[in-house]
Amino acid sequence: FRDKKSLLLLFGLPIVQIVLFGFALTNEIKNSEIAILDHAHDESSARLIEEINASKYFEVTSLLRNAREIEKGFQKNEMKLVLVIPNQWSMDREHNRNTTLQIITDGSDPNTANTLTNYLSNIIRDFSSETNSLSATYQIVPVVRMLYNPQLKGAPNFVPGVMSLVLLLICVMMTSISIVREKELGTMEILLVSPFKPILVILAKAIPYLLLSLVNLTIILLLSVYLLELPINGSILLLFLISTLYIITSLSLGLLISSVAESQQAAMLISLMGMMLPTMLFTGFMFPIENMPLPLQVISHLIPSRYYYLIVKAIMIKGLGLAAVWKEVAVLLGMTIFLILVSLKKFKTRLE
Repeated sequence: FRDKKSLLLLFGLPIVQIVLFGFALTNEIKNSEIAILDHAHDESSARLIEEINASKYFEVTSLLRNAREIEKGFQKNEMKLVLVIPNQWSMDREHNRNTTLQIITDGSDPNTANTLTNYLSNIIRDFSSETNSLSATYQIVPVVRMLYNPQLKGAPNFVPGVMSLVLLLICVMMTSISIVREKELGTMEILLVSPFKPILVILAKAIPYLLLSLVNLTIILLLSVYLLELPINGSILLLFLISTLYIITSLSLGLLISSVAESQQAAMLISLMGMMLPTMLFTGFMFPIENMPLPLQVISHLIPSRYYYLIVKAIMIKGLGLAAVWKEVAVLLGMTIFLILVSLKKFKTRLE
């Protein structure tokens, strides 16, 4: 009871976990962004759009003008789903013929894509049932098309998530523990009185884990391509460069933890419990962020793995370039500079 840090770990962490899991863990997806490409522009299509927008599962964010805007919207992550209403909507309805609607979704996240497709199909089915009350032969048949992942494999979703999780945990945990170990063994004092500057001590601890993390990245990519049959559609060089930036961000975070932690156990606990749970919850590869309460969505913007996950999906799965992910790269670069500056300021050149 005299150790306030132990009390915080014993009682604070369970409370935080219960709150996070209680709000974040859910299979239901709400308020997903959907775009409509309405070729019919009649009363019936307007009613269908209103019914979709009235649902708690979807929010109609844009009405597209042509089919060329569909691919651009998915590349910019401006929408999760697109519904295409054909020209012959009114004519088929008047002549009691079956009507085909096209549903286009992002198949790089198959679980979300399947869930959203089922939601929209049910809405269309209910709308069709209401229309069938006037004509028993009239039906609406949705046609589903999955972009980027037609087979709905799980690899396009979890491989980028595993990359962001593994690289973050390895870099943060190993860097923080290695410096704290020097303090416990008493060798940090010898390093600090050596003729080289303390900044070289930090670099000497960080560079080996940077190289090891690049090796881990290479192994993950090789397994993804040859074992999981997940091709890298974008630039491999760009992926490695941005991954290096993400690794440096994680190493800087580990250095910051090492300056705060007093023992290896504390450093490991902060690295594992403090980094693993936010990475799993707020990255977006396990649970949809848009379904969380607004305060948790704001907190998710502070997690580096969220931006790296979006970058890897854009480069590996969608085959996009730097122009599509420059905002996320800028955020990671800003985080890296901030963490390095704070770590250097917090690094103690004199032992207490």
